[in-house]
Amino acid sequence: MMSSPTQRQGSHFEQQACQFLQQQGLVLIAKNWQQPKVGEIDLIMLEPGQTWSTLVFVEVRQRRRSSFGDAALSVTTAKQRKIIKTARCFLQQHTQYMDYDCRFDVVAYDGQKSPNLQTVYQPEWLPAAFIATAW
Repeated sequence: MMSSPTQRQGSHFEQQACQFLQQQGLVLIAKNWQQPKVGEIDLIMLEPGQTWSTLVFVEVRQRRRSSFGDAALSVTTAKQRKIIKTARCFLQQHTQYMDYDCRFDVVAYDGQKSPNLQTVYQPEWLPAAFIATAW
């Protein structure tokens, strides 16, 4: 059970992102996959293709608009390295995916004020938001 409001909010946006990506044709493989002392990947999905399928590691970010930048910019180089390292662990443990093409996506939710002053979040899907240089 989620204990903090921040964790509950994160879980909500991860669920929203999962549904959004499923509507785009991706298939959920794992949610909140963790490798202790390495990291966590919010969503691991499969994008089916006619010739081959792609394994997609997804980072979900949510942020209200501020002077610190948008949600997508909050996926720093250090966070990218951590996700890539965790993805390597996933592939080592799930060898059935070792030969798949892999991609790192971000689904970002930036809060914007609506005319009635409510904060509205729309998903921004960034396929191949970053790459693993030494895969």
